[in-house]
Amino acid sequence: MRGRRIIVRGLTWVAAFVAVGLLVMVIKTIQLRADYHPGTAPPPPEIDTAAVRHLAEAVRIPTVSLDSEGGAAEHFQRLHALMRSHFPRVFEELTVEIVSGHSLLLTWTGQESADAPIILLGHLDVVPVETGTDKDWTHPPFSGRAADGYIWGRGSLDDKASVWAQLEAIERLLGRGFTPPQTIYFAFGHDEETGGTRGALQIAALLKDRGVRAAFTLDEGGAITRGLIGGVDVPVATVMVGEKGYVSLQLTAKGDGGHSSTPSRNSAIGRLARGLARLDTQPLPAQLIEPVGTMLDQLAPHMGWLNRFFIANRWLFEPLLLDSLASSRTTNALIRTTTAPTMLRAGVKDNVLPSTASATVNFRILPGQTIESVTDAVRGLIDDPAVTIEPIDVFGSNPPPLSDASSAAFMRIRAAIHRSFPEAVVASGIILATTDNRHYAAVRDNAYYFAPFEYTADVAERIHGINERIAVPEYLRMINFYETLLMEETVEN
Repeated sequence: MRGRRIIVRGLTWVAAFVAVGLLVMVIKTIQLRADYHPGTAPPPPEIDTAAVRHLAEAVRIPTVSLDSEGGAAEHFQRLHALMRSHFPRVFEELTVEIVSGHSLLLTWTGQESADAPIILLGHLDVVPVETGTDKDWTHPPFSGRAADGYIWGRGSLDDKASVWAQLEAIERLLGRGFTPPQTIYFAFGHDEETGGTRGALQIAALLKDRGVRAAFTLDEGGAITRGLIGGVDVPVATVMVGEKGYVSLQLTAKGDGGHSSTPSRNSAIGRLARGLARLDTQPLPAQLIEPVGTMLDQLAPHMGWLNRFFIANRWLFEPLLLDSLASSRTTNALIRTTTAPTMLRAGVKDNVLPSTASATVNFRILPGQTIESVTDAVRGLIDDPAVTIEPIDVFGSNPPPLSDASSAAFMRIRAAIHRSFPEAVVASGIILATTDNRHYAAVRDNAYYFAPFEYTADVAERIHGINERIAVPEYLRMINFYETLLMEETVEN
């Protein structure tokens, strides 16, 4: 009997412990409340035909970054001239500097010279159009056609819309006699799509030499997302606080060459294939880094109760959350350094065994990791001394430092979003690619990533793809956002 009482007492304590634990988890779930309740989207802006025409004309100039030091130099010159004709007040009243031949640095001197400046970024270059796909476009890729409620063409989203919207906003404010309280720099690079080393990197070096220390930089990367985050029905304005690093590794395998009639088990292609298979079946480990966890906390109040319960108690349910996030290509990239084989090279003839075979594998590096740590991890996974693994030193970069999602600078951007897009909630996170923003780490306190256009799964396919376009009302709301942001009060971090 005594033994039975001990067991009953023990089970009672276990039940009480479980009940208290569940109660604590429920309380944590209840406490995870929204600090902003979305409003109603404003009516579409009145059509500004001049602004539409301006962006359309900019899209018609093929400032393809691959040729920026060759045949496209004249295109950047034409684009600069077009800017001056579209925005005469901007180029008369702001200080304008040309950097590295094609990039632009505009300085709008503020009323309070002691206040920390801010830097708004954008880029003038675009990616090329894939050969043979011109016929698949509804309107030619550099037509700059305004039709069916859209502005069509390469750069209409990435990134001329953002640059032209900023310039339209400045022109409007200058026309009303507005002077910002703090100095604002506008840095428009010309080679973002090929690494930004001649444009943004040189502008940042110039600002550093002048002793500039900005409260924040703002570049593309986040957007107004719809339907991309499971369980969230409202639009989400993603103001990202970091970006991934970038490295491409070249894998080179050596093996027995010779005639294909007497193949060896030690073939270069076989070795390389086995190594690539290991990378494909063993992705680098998943982890929930702080900005992604913060994003989940910000979005959980707008999800169903069960999702909110798991997120509020992720100390217990993190493995389940990671499994759920890994099920989607987009959210999987938020939780790990991604692995993408992109190029293969081997052999010269169908009856000749190559003695070497190589592959290029691209990695987008999660903050907290480095090119060196990723390279070491890949060597460990492949585990074959006959396969050499070396970074390709072209655009490689480690992730820049993460920024503060609770700073005064972040709140300034958030306030401008709520005024311009009252239907959207604001969440932070990281972007999955690389931008010019990383080059400004030495001249700013915080870096944020947001361009105010609608981003859906369909839009994701059009950026760098076929039928890139932006809806006219959406572009006009971009202008309104930048105007609102520029008029927000000064910030000090």
